[in-house]
Amino acid sequence: MTDQLAVVTVTYSSGDYLRSFLETLAHATDLDPRVVIADNGSDDGAPEAAERDYERVTLLHTGANLGYGGAINRAVAQIDPAVEFLLVANPDVAWGPGSIDELLAAAGRWPKAGALGPLIREPDGSVYPSARRVPHLVSGTGHALLGAVWKNNPFTRSYLDDERTDTERPVGWLSGSCLLLRRTAFDEIGGFDDDYFMFMEDVDLGDRLGRAGWQNVFVPTAEILHTKGHAASKNPELMLPAHHRSAYKFQADRNPGPLRAPLRWGLRAGLAIRSRVAVRLARRELDRGGEQ
Repeated sequence: MTDQLAVVTVTYSSGDYLRSFLETLAHATDLDPRVVIADNGSDDGAPEAAERDYERVTLLHTGANLGYGGAINRAVAQIDPAVEFLLVANPDVAWGPGSIDELLAAAGRWPKAGALGPLIREPDGSVYPSARRVPHLVSGTGHALLGAVWKNNPFTRSYLDDERTDTERPVGWLSGSCLLLRRTAFDEIGGFDDDYFMFMEDVDLGDRLGRAGWQNVFVPTAEILHTKGHAASKNPELMLPAHHRSAYKFQADRNPGPLRAPLRWGLRAGLAIRSRVAVRLARRELDRGGEQ
């Protein structure tokens, strides 16, 4: 049954990661899903090679760098609406055996789950805190301003919600690096918000699913490996300001109106300062690494 599931990924010169993504996919599910690669302007030939070498891979050139959510939306628009589930994932994901089938089984247990996410391991074997609470103005701002300098601050502890990594449960939102999405839920809320170029589009999606009455369910029996940030870490001058702009947009959208304008001004100023500091620190680390 191939029309139960379609897989979507977004590439931007993802190199060998994409081949690992496709090769491990065969061990993640007994289905034979169609894979749509939304390419945002790669120059490494990897998406073209994937379409040539893998039978059920379709390459979609978006025509510009649309960002993650925008490219996903463009790809989903090419998929038959009868497909029940969309598996959205970064190309630097390696699938654990049976991981997708575990997510599909959990979807059967949680009929109101609009999104389901696996346990995510990093290359060193540690568990990435992928199941989190939705950041509200105070907690989100506290995490944004203090997370880099005070790792164990109460705002960050509350936001990460990483205390229970062995329990299948509803959460506020799930990492967009790997999401099983129920197509009816995704379509109902209009998919990803295209205005998020990069970062926070998964937080926004999870929050809007919750507001629409759907659940975001963490499924630790499904496991993947994610080499996160391989592109972002090389371009802090672009990626870190983008992250801070997205953080501002998320909170500003949820705190509209003239009465809350001073809050938005303060948040914008604080995040701008934090962004500049974070870029300097990241560039210093990169330069130091290059000298070694």
